[in-house]
Amino acid sequence: MQPTASPTAPPSLHAAVADDFTAVDRTILTQLASRVPLVESIGHYIIDSGGKRLRPLLVLLAARALDYRHDKHITLATLIEFMHTSTLLHDDVVDESHMRRGKATANDAWGNAPSVLVGDFLYSRSFQMMVEVGSMRIMEVLSAATCTIAEGEVMQLTNVGNPDVDEAAYFDTIQGKTAMLFEAASHSGAILANASPNQERALQLYGRYLGLAFQLVDDLLDYQGEAQAMGKNIGDDLAEGKPTLPLIHAMATGSPEQASLVRRAIRQGGLEHLDAVLGIVHDTGALDYTRARAEAMADKALAQLEVLPDNEYRASMENLAHMAVERQA
Repeated sequence: MQPTASPTAPPSLHAAVADDFTAVDRTILTQLASRVPLVESIGHYIIDSGGKRLRPLLVLLAARALDYRHDKHITLATLIEFMHTSTLLHDDVVDESHMRRGKATANDAWGNAPSVLVGDFLYSRSFQMMVEVGSMRIMEVLSAATCTIAEGEVMQLTNVGNPDVDEAAYFDTIQGKTAMLFEAASHSGAILANASPNQERALQLYGRYLGLAFQLVDDLLDYQGEAQAMGKNIGDDLAEGKPTLPLIHAMATGSPEQASLVRRAIRQGGLEHLDAVLGIVHDTGALDYTRARAEAMADKALAQLEVLPDNEYRASMENLAHMAVERQA
């Protein structure tokens, strides 16, 4: 029996586009079809493993907010989800991750090589669907986004174990590796709906700021969340030697001894210094600082929505910005 994909965004967020989500689910199942059984097995495994489906949600809400009444937004939302899923498969291999969303990662279950190759398949399938959408401007936005995302991932990789990464470099990295696909989703949805130049730019920036807020909270939760709720372990970023904003701020504002310990923990990776680092990020106010930056980004995202008609789709986008900073997972 073929697995069934189901929308996993909170009902209050996807209720306005519930029928569209059902259509996206059907399209996901259709587009996962392959003559190679392993491709379908791994594809279904990661697609069905949960997640908020925020990126396809952005496509649907942006298009519907501008009164789009055709059906190509379904294809666009699906291909955005495939692009995101392919990056997850690749990221888990690069990061040598063993758990995502509370389940074993695909690379843990099948190995690195199949995960990378199925990620390639999903990426390729997304470009096939991009052609079906039939918009050269959307192809320009999404193809440019793929390059930026890849650069962001490489920047993050080169920054592993580097305690000298500053706040500007950190934001540059998360703009590429996370916020870019949020931005591309809302931007492409606006283009599909023939937005005015002002609306198009606003929806592009909405996605950017939302993505930044989302990543900031992700990095915050790595030091104060609950493993069961997050579907990953506390301190995973520290174990991988990633210099995220809580650590950057702690080094900048803590005592020389505290900064030295955090620097050593980043260089070494692992969890030997986790308890001490947790104490430092709390004592230095690094977590409050990171949350404040996330809230500022969410406020910027909300400000962009003023150019949209006052409808249920705009309301859902407002709720999404609030959820990004209030969530615990």
